[in-house]
Amino acid sequence: MSRRKHAVLAALVALGSVASGAELSRDQVVQALTAESADFNGKDLSDLDLSGLDLRRASFRGTSLFGTKLVSADLRGADLAGANLNGAWLMGADFTGAQLREASLLSVVVLGGTVRKMPTFKGANLRGTKIIADLPGADLSGADLGQARIGVNIKNQGMGQMRTDLTGANLSGVNLEGADLNRSLLAFANLRGSNLRGANLFRARLAGADLGGADVAGADFTEADLAGTILRGATGLAEAKGLEHAENLDRALR
Repeated sequence: MSRRKHAVLAALVALGSVASGAELSRDQVVQALTAESADFNGKDLSDLDLSGLDLRRASFRGTSLFGTKLVSADLRGADLAGANLNGAWLMGADFTGAQLREASLLSVVVLGGTVRKMPTFKGANLRGTKIIADLPGADLSGADLGQARIGVNIKNQGMGQMRTDLTGANLSGVNLEGADLNRSLLAFANLRGSNLRGANLFRARLAGADLGGADVAGADFTEADLAGTILRGATGLAEAKGLEHAENLDRALR
């Protein structure tokens, strides 16, 4: 999603262009799920209790500027494995314990005028998921992001690099083994006790991030910004890659 499109979306929300109520009830959603496929593209499902539902056959793609609205929706424990949530509006949505493995969350919207209410992914299964989103301060503690593709895909971003922003996010205890986090914004993120084995952190911004107790064996820190990064207590540093080519390693706390 371009920066201009983000600006237009923010303006629409600020002007009150987002519908205040859901178009469907939970019962209507459940009924729609009995069909071979359920199309919720562009629908407003804000504030709905969708917890525990099997949504694997549902589609939530955005259409033009108008993404599917899941604003403050309760999706705790829901199964969205392989779901397409590209362009969806996720402000305040609760994905605690949800199944999102191999799902796609590209250019999701989490802003509303001057208000930013992050979705919650605490304990969610995001294994192999594709994510390009602004999620500063979001709670992903205990989530499984193994093999997730969170970094910049140069081939698919010819109009400029859109980075995943996890600045100040809670990533404590997260599994990021083998995840691609290249060029991601992780400044001041809480990565305590996380599994970063084999993760790609090329050019990631880790300034001020806390990696205390994290396992970084095989992680690639080439050209990552480590100014003020807490590496004290991290394990596997001897097996980490690219530390000699990281930026500001002398300013990391070890």
